[in-house]
Amino acid sequence: MTDVSSLTAAEATRLAESAEAEFMFALESAAPPEAQRALRMSQARLGGGVVLVMGEDPTGGYWNKALGFGVVGRFRTAGPPAGVLQVAPSALPEAWPDLCARHGITAGQVWAKLLRPAGLDPEPATTDLAVGAVGPSDADAYARVYARGFGMPEDPHLLTMFAAAAVGAGGFTAYGAWDGDRLVAAAQLHVAGPVAAFCGAATLEEARRRGAQSAFMQRRVGDARAAGCAWLSAETWQEGGEEHNPSLHNMRRAGFVEVYDRVNWVWRP
Repeated sequence: MTDVSSLTAAEATRLAESAEAEFMFALESAAPPEAQRALRMSQARLGGGVVLVMGEDPTGGYWNKALGFGVVGRFRTAGPPAGVLQVAPSALPEAWPDLCARHGITAGQVWAKLLRPAGLDPEPATTDLAVGAVGPSDADAYARVYARGFGMPEDPHLLTMFAAAAVGAGGFTAYGAWDGDRLVAAAQLHVAGPVAAFCGAATLEEARRRGAQSAFMQRRVGDARAAGCAWLSAETWQEGGEEHNPSLHNMRRAGFVEVYDRVNWVWRP
């Protein structure tokens, strides 16, 4: 079994960044046409990365992302309230401080980028919730749980983007956890070549600490293996000071290893 330590820094960066870029591009480009128009969305591939623009972003800037270079002009033209440039530290140019000063780019939250080999068995998971794949009849509930779990506004067009992914648009597989007949947690998996992205999992506050996230981890590892993936990728915010991120600890317990930290560089007009 290949181990994360066997990867060079360049290989780890390529796997982790490409997985995130592909799932973000797939998620936004699969949004229904009405949502694309209402939120003034556009997606482009640029210089080996992706540029995702949402001119009417109801979150204030989260969905405006660039994993690559040469994108500030595109953000400025679309007029979103903010945009995030997510560039692996090894890919930043020497002139990055000067570029930041010139374009008003500031350092934001730090994210941990993590990888694990698909062949590593996950820890057994136990939960009193019913965990399974989400079907069309649950897509709307899934979208609302996903938004609420991440503290995002329940904008109707944003919800249709999440709901589209819930029924397989863009190559996603969506999962839910039910307390009786009520959906209380949601998660996604996206496969792009040899890498599967564990691209988001959220639980409503009243259902936390009941094992949903561990169950999602176990289910997604199995599905990624079945899809022929060799590597699994994930990201979450890095702890600092007295901060505690349960998602980061769940990922570590599931066998994910932090390969580098990445600053989210924030541009505002």
